[in-house]
Amino acid sequence: MSPPHRILSSSSLCLLKFRNLLFLRSFSFSSPICRNKVVPFDFAVKEVAGGVEEIHAWRNHLLNFNSKSQCFGYAQKLFDESTQPGLVSWSALISRYVQNGLSAEALLAFYDMHSFGIKSNEFTFPSVLKACSITKDLNLGKQVHGVGFVTGFESDVFVANTLVCMYAKCGEFGDSRRLFNEIVVRDVVSWNALFFSYMQHDYCREAVKLFMEMIESGIRPNEFTLSSIINACASLGDGTQGKKIHGYLVKLGYESDSFSANALVDMYAKVGGLDEAISAFNEIAQPDIVSWNAIIAGCVHHEDHKWALRLIMDMKRLGLRLNMFTLSSALKACAGLGLKELGRQLHSSLVKMDTKSDVFVDVGLIDMYSKCKMMKDAKMVHSLMPKKNLIAWNAIITGHSQNGEDFEALWLFVEVFKQKIGFNRVTLSTVLKSTATLQAIKVCQQIHAISMKTGYQSDIYVINSFLDTYAKCSQVKDAARIFEECKVGDLVAFTSMIAAYAQYGQGEESLKLYSEMQEKGIQPDPFVCSSLLNACANLSAFEQGKQIHVHILKFGFMSDVFAGNSLVNMYAKCGSIDDASRSFSEIAERGIVSWSAMIGGLAQHGHGEEALRMFDEMLKDGVQPNHITLVSVLCACNHAGLVTEARNYFESMKEMFGIEPMQEHYACMIDLLGRAGKLDEAMELVNTMPFQPNGSVWGSLLGAARLHKHVELGERAAEMLLVLEPEKSGTLVLLANIYASAGLWENVADVRRVMKYNKVKKEPGISWIEVKDKVHTFIVHDISHSRSKEIYAKLDELRDLMRKAGYVPMVEMDLHDVDRNEKEELLLHHSEKLAVAFGLIATPPGAPIRVKKNLRVCVDCHTALKFICKIVSREIIVRDTNRFHHFKDGSCSCGDYW
Repeated sequence: MSPPHRILSSSSLCLLKFRNLLFLRSFSFSSPICRNKVVPFDFAVKEVAGGVEEIHAWRNHLLNFNSKSQCFGYAQKLFDESTQPGLVSWSALISRYVQNGLSAEALLAFYDMHSFGIKSNEFTFPSVLKACSITKDLNLGKQVHGVGFVTGFESDVFVANTLVCMYAKCGEFGDSRRLFNEIVVRDVVSWNALFFSYMQHDYCREAVKLFMEMIESGIRPNEFTLSSIINACASLGDGTQGKKIHGYLVKLGYESDSFSANALVDMYAKVGGLDEAISAFNEIAQPDIVSWNAIIAGCVHHEDHKWALRLIMDMKRLGLRLNMFTLSSALKACAGLGLKELGRQLHSSLVKMDTKSDVFVDVGLIDMYSKCKMMKDAKMVHSLMPKKNLIAWNAIITGHSQNGEDFEALWLFVEVFKQKIGFNRVTLSTVLKSTATLQAIKVCQQIHAISMKTGYQSDIYVINSFLDTYAKCSQVKDAARIFEECKVGDLVAFTSMIAAYAQYGQGEESLKLYSEMQEKGIQPDPFVCSSLLNACANLSAFEQGKQIHVHILKFGFMSDVFAGNSLVNMYAKCGSIDDASRSFSEIAERGIVSWSAMIGGLAQHGHGEEALRMFDEMLKDGVQPNHITLVSVLCACNHAGLVTEARNYFESMKEMFGIEPMQEHYACMIDLLGRAGKLDEAMELVNTMPFQPNGSVWGSLLGAARLHKHVELGERAAEMLLVLEPEKSGTLVLLANIYASAGLWENVADVRRVMKYNKVKKEPGISWIEVKDKVHTFIVHDISHSRSKEIYAKLDELRDLMRKAGYVPMVEMDLHDVDRNEKEELLLHHSEKLAVAFGLIATPPGAPIRVKKNLRVCVDCHTALKFICKIVSREIIVRDTNRFHHFKDGSCSCGDYW
């Protein structure tokens, strides 16, 4: 008898050998040395007499195992040694190729399989279609689809889902949606396939709509669905929808899923508040590197750079290794904080990581060095990049532009253009910014031509850049033409155009555009409101300025420093210094612009001593003045006649504040000395100043000569002004006034002959008054107004009342060759008197009357308005080219010193 142990059949012996060999093979694969090598191996199949089916089964298992282990060389050897590889073997090989990113090899294997006459099944089709998706081979995908349709596998849910993905990834969304609609029983995988495909092509809004359709159809989403839709909400910036998806996540119990948790952190960081992102991060039990990178990037996005760096330190303490994404965020944080040394250390860490040059990281380094004002290092990083794409070029061009190296930025753009690297909206916007700074209008026009040839003239981002550049180059008409041609004007476009009109004295156009903007439902931002307030300030449009103030309150912009400063400036220039003071007191953080606006406003209104007290208060507050503040201080001294105080400030500017006196400071000081009658001292300052005196200086001296009837000084100042500013008629007019005041009528006649010969016309006096949001304009002896009869009747009434009160017309101020009565009539009909008369009949009793004039108020009008304000018991505020005059109770705030 045989011994009492199990007797093995030949087929069982074959299987045992295969199992042992499989164990040995799997053991050898666990060694890192053998993972990527083909190890020769003999299965000794030939020694086995039977068990062919078992051998094929185990060969397929081994083939599948080696494919999963990425040992494709050995898998291919097994496959080649098979005399009759079946469908299972082919499917296993194709599937593993696709899973490991070898799509081309998978498609070749599919061709080979069909050449042997082996037909695909529901397991082969999805792998082959996925390979077509990856390679974007739509033609082959359609052929495979045809085979699937003929063989009846198109209706299989796995095949159908893969077809949906394949068409979508190849850009055929119509076919993709049609196939999706034809799936009889759609499961969550079907929907996920469509979501994923849409999101890969940035159709995030459509993906969210599809998700709502899925919910309505009763399909329960899984964690992959929810994480995908959360990512879509992040891309759309839709925090409201993102919170709803968060609710689904909690309700369905997927909050612990790492993909969904990380997607939540990323979503809240991008579209929510940083607190919400941190809260979502803290809910993760064991945050991985993706979680940390998401919250750190969120901190950088919200410009909380210090917190981002603290989180990176926490990561290091926990033993987590920083990767390229972490270091990229760290570089942005250093750029935001200007941490040069830490930025260098991070650069060293990247070098030690011994990674290949990564464009994303290199661009981060360029950005960091540029923002830390280390352009030499930024250029070094850029020069060492082996391959520079457009993003890298944009980074270095932007760096030069940000650091005031505008010529270098333009030069690099020319190089990029010559090398045919191309450009995008970022390139054009950056270069146009440098063009505006350099006032290089010809370059702007050339870039405009290039953008039109390449199709960028319709890009709203580029359009807005051209608007801004043309406006800053004083080409308002070109900017307006572009704006009118722009079919879709957004907030940025309206802002650029409104600011341009306001800056170049076309305030009415700014206000019209704002009305158009409101009709389109575009909500303003603080910068728009600031520009509108500046327009109102230049127009002295007090009522409209108050309306803009209401809008600032309505939209919650009161905390914005630009809007606050513009309110102070508007009210000051519209004649309401009390409203300006209230607006100033409401500014939470007053900077130098805030203080300068208020000090300048007080100076213009003749409150010189109060302006100087405010300047002292500013210094106590720790705010250092700039050259504009000191101009306002000297103007305050000028309007109040504070000569000694002005000398002290002027002589101590450099010593006390480190500011060298500029042309404006000298002009202000010379004007003050001249008006105070210290003409010799004024001329001495002119002769010793380190600049050639400009028109402003000689204009001040001419005004002083007229005031003090100094003919010789007037002649010299007029002579210089005619050389510097020959187009200005006021010079000869003032000279004629000086001759007239000295009784030199022959000289007056000579000047008038010169004016007539050269066809010089005196600039007409024009006055404006705003009543019920409408600006009314008047010139001397104006009869064009619809209420002219009432206006002239009012003036006749006032003339009689003024004469009874002691008013005598100063006819000697009028140079017209007419008799006294006509001169009195002309004086009575000066533009500011007409505007005041209209204000008296068109505004409620007791309301202040605000008038603006393009020239200085003449002596006769100044005297007359003192009488009128007392007769009618009204405050009359006149803003001329030099200052404000507040006429009240028979006197003027200037103290007759203007």
